[in-house]
Amino acid sequence: MKQFFKFSLVLGACLLLVSSAAFAAGSNDKGASQKTPWKITGQLEEACTCNAPCPCWFNSLPTKMNCGGGQVIFIEKGNYGKVSLDKLTIATFGRSPSGETMMESFGNWDFSYLYIDEKANPEQRKALEEIGRTVFPIAASPNVKVRFAPISRKVEGKEHVITVGEYASIQGHLLEGGLGGTPKIVNPPGADPVHHEYSQGKTTKLDYTDENQKVNAENSNYMFGTFTVDNVQYEKYAAGLAQKMKEMEKENQK
Repeated sequence: MKQFFKFSLVLGACLLLVSSAAFAAGSNDKGASQKTPWKITGQLEEACTCNAPCPCWFNSLPTKMNCGGGQVIFIEKGNYGKVSLDKLTIATFGRSPSGETMMESFGNWDFSYLYIDEKANPEQRKALEEIGRTVFPIAASPNVKVRFAPISRKVEGKEHVITVGEYASIQGHLLEGGLGGTPKIVNPPGADPVHHEYSQGKTTKLDYTDENQKVNAENSNYMFGTFTVDNVQYEKYAAGLAQKMKEMEKENQK
């Protein structure tokens, strides 16, 4: 539990820093104290090297030496202030160090790269980067890169096929529950607003290569979710983590 609160402390600090950056970006030339509001509705496609379901969301060790994979957000409708983000996409890929949970090792991941839809215009790219740094664990690693790439998705029967430029290909499908329907995971310990609820599946294949970073897996964890989130939810989320940090500090002083 202490390790989880340690993770919360680090992540909360990072989110608060992001909120501060968004605050500065949203201020006008006269220094008005207004943040840039944003809101996105869309789908989450996620896959990693762990066996399904991924234990990392429960602060457990990965099922292999480490956990590597990616999250892709397809925005159906969205805005950052007056900037439309409809039909645009952002993605991230990263990997935890061997022998540690993703939460315990937050801040020391091997890498955490952000990919922004190349069809976005300059204003949209800036907005997508701000949002990506808030909803994705970009601050989990000191090794961060930002790329612009074409990001696409095809649904072929039960298979979802996602491509991130020349860097990644994810192919996955949802599982069938024992009583029908699809298994769902709701509010795991590591959940942020985007991951409040998601359906569980398996990959058919996961391939990722960017410079010297590689992630490959088959029949591993795959997740699909739908969401509507905004800056207010993430500000409340960051405030909640900050409160947990204070509670941890008090507990350690006893």
